Amino acid sequence: MLRSIAVPLSPAYRASVIRVTLTPMTTQTWLTQEAADRLRAELADLEGPRRADIIKKIEAARAEGDLKENGGYHAAREEQGKIEGRIRQLKHMLENAHIGTPPASESGIVGLGMLVTVDIMGDEMKFLLGSREIGSSGIDVYSEKSPLGAAVLGAKVGETVSYTAPNGKSISVAILEAAFFA
Repeated sequence: MLRSIAVPLSPAYRASVIRVTLTPMTTQTWLTQEAADRLRAELADLEGPRRADIIKKIEAARAEGDLKENGGYHAAREEQGKIEGRIRQLKHMLENAHIGTPPASESGIVGLGMLVTVDIMGDEMKFLLGSREIGSSGIDVYSEKSPLGAAVLGAKVGETVSYTAPNGKSISVAILEAAFFA
């Protein structure tokens, strides 16, 4: 479903509008059971002890008096904002994620949740394609929205694809192997 909205530019240009087309996000996040459990534990920690600690810090700083020049108060409020943002992010991710393995793609086709081995300009590189939340230590994770991730997604093993790097150069990537991450 596409929606268009009109946004007025300014009172002087009331007739001028910008048309913005909003599209729903169609990508799905796939999480391994281990990653989902790790994220649930992090959420429980943030909503419980970490949230209580930050509330105590804010109350203690507020008791010190003048809030305009109270560095401890402002630092605690900033930390609270970061914690609340992470809580919202985790809740949204866990509510909308599919837990398990992504549906099997055709044999040899790169898909989400796969460990991909590529050759980039003579250097062999191995990375996980998908959400950074499913990666474990030691494995680079590339989003399917990144230039490299978008280039390899849906390609077959043995194919060479290319993408445009942030500096504007076109980089060729040979896909050597693709297997589901376990």
